[in-house]
Amino acid sequence: MVFAPAPLLTITIELRAEKPDVHLHAGGQGFWQARMIRSLGLDVTLCGSFGPEVGAVVRGLIEREDVGVRSVSMSGDNPAYVHDRREGERESIAETPWPSLSRHEIDELYTLTIAEAMEADACLLGGAAERHVLPDDVYRRLAADLKRAGKLVVADLAGGQLQAAVAGGASVVKVSHEALLQDGMVTNNERRHVLGVMRQLQTMGADRVLVSRSDEPALALSDIVLEVVPPHFEPVDVRGAGDSMTAALTASLVCGDDWEHALRIAAAAAALNITRRGLATGTREEVERMAAHVTVTKLDAHDAESVEQTVSTTPDELAQRAKPA
Repeated sequence: MVFAPAPLLTITIELRAEKPDVHLHAGGQGFWQARMIRSLGLDVTLCGSFGPEVGAVVRGLIEREDVGVRSVSMSGDNPAYVHDRREGERESIAETPWPSLSRHEIDELYTLTIAEAMEADACLLGGAAERHVLPDDVYRRLAADLKRAGKLVVADLAGGQLQAAVAGGASVVKVSHEALLQDGMVTNNERRHVLGVMRQLQTMGADRVLVSRSDEPALALSDIVLEVVPPHFEPVDVRGAGDSMTAALTASLVCGDDWEHALRIAAAAAALNITRRGLATGTREEVERMAAHVTVTKLDAHDAESVEQTVSTTPDELAQRAKPA
């Protein structure tokens, strides 16, 4: 089950035979994650809210990808954007605002999500690009309720949403170093500083933490620290790589793979994602073959000692930094 508060509609204008070519796709973090999970051969259901106009289109596009949909209706409408890629680069033409769900709509979405999650092997919590869509505490409640029910809870979030899911005891937390920088949780991408924050997140409630670091090796923290290095390819579109990583990690854990193998699968999916324009797409065979070329290394005691020496922020201070200004 993937929690996606408000999936979006993407409209892209490209050039084909010297003429405009318009494409409509479903989009948003939760949908991209659900599509990757389905691409890896697992059944998946997306739980989200859908409006009367754009929402109706988005839902149909999601179902065309063989992703199940459990929905609640909202009075507002789903966000949408129009991008022009006729010159090769992505130019934003128009973007509609994200909705704010009402208390009643949030209640309906919450109970629908819990009911669906109780029949799922894992629950992946995706966020909304704008944090006014729903209160951060929804993520704490979801993580806590589902963890208590014995579910694997994976959270791919940032800011207050991240802190809330961690406080709820998420099984696995994935976050990008860009999100940590934006939220003021780290001041640079150095390994020791990122690991310091990862330890703090674990202290605050997360069982395991994974941080992607763009061109640098990803870092994974459980009872040990692992560095994950995938093959490097020329990027076509880097968007969606992190979503592919989280989705593949979740799918691998659901299939019973151990932590290290799941990290290989996750890194392989992310590496392949940047070589194509279709966000969070690929095949199970391609990802599994690429996983054989991912290097996972345990960091030695010297690295761990350096991490401890850099940590001076308390969990309360870390949570305060992540709150929106």
